[in-house]
Amino acid sequence: MKLFFGQIFPEIIIDSDEQQHITKVLRMREGEEISLTDGNGNLATGTLVFEGKKVSLKVSEVKENLPDFSPKLHIAIAPTKKIDRIEFFLEKAVEMGISEISFILTEQTERKNISIEKLRKQAVGASKQSLRSHFPKINDLQKFSDFIKDLNPENTFVAHCNENLERINLNDLKNQESKIKNQNSDEKITFLIGPEGDFSDKEIQLLAEKGVKAVSLGNQRLRTETAGIFVASWNYDKMF
Repeated sequence: MKLFFGQIFPEIIIDSDEQQHITKVLRMREGEEISLTDGNGNLATGTLVFEGKKVSLKVSEVKENLPDFSPKLHIAIAPTKKIDRIEFFLEKAVEMGISEISFILTEQTERKNISIEKLRKQAVGASKQSLRSHFPKINDLQKFSDFIKDLNPENTFVAHCNENLERINLNDLKNQESKIKNQNSDEKITFLIGPEGDFSDKEIQLLAEKGVKAVSLGNQRLRTETAGIFVASWNYDKMF
């Protein structure tokens, strides 16, 4: 399947950037079959039609409300000093079906600014590459204190490296697993991943006061982006 992004309702329109990609990069020909998704679970299949520089779709089938991945995963992660590392995390997490990504500014976050639109475009690219009809939500960068205001502590966990504090092994989250395995549930589990210098003791205490449980990702110390990918793969394993 060759999957592209565009509008399905109220009318089918191939995104303008995608039209250029089809003609100038892929050099596709009229009559070739493609699929088009709006990233909201709708999918149109048909053949390409060229009218000058405009590319449209002669539709043969439209599928609505395709099922999304379950269980749903939301990772809130501090951007790394080298942006290519967080871009690598985003790409791999999207390929493994993550539902939502938030970027948070913690006390020890070194990178204070990110190009969120660039990251959103990369998420779209990774979604198409992995044939996703539901694209993940990529949230704006926000302060840690603002992010934690509306957390649901029952479904939220923080991964930190402080061995002196109580932490649950990731694979021991039995009660949570039983909830998120329900394929008809919109239940979403949230993980917070800290920066290179980890969360501060104050931040960990604030989360504990809200009822957020801490988890251990194993005996090895993982880089920020590696920890994010590890959690994404842990969740991906539960989708099948």
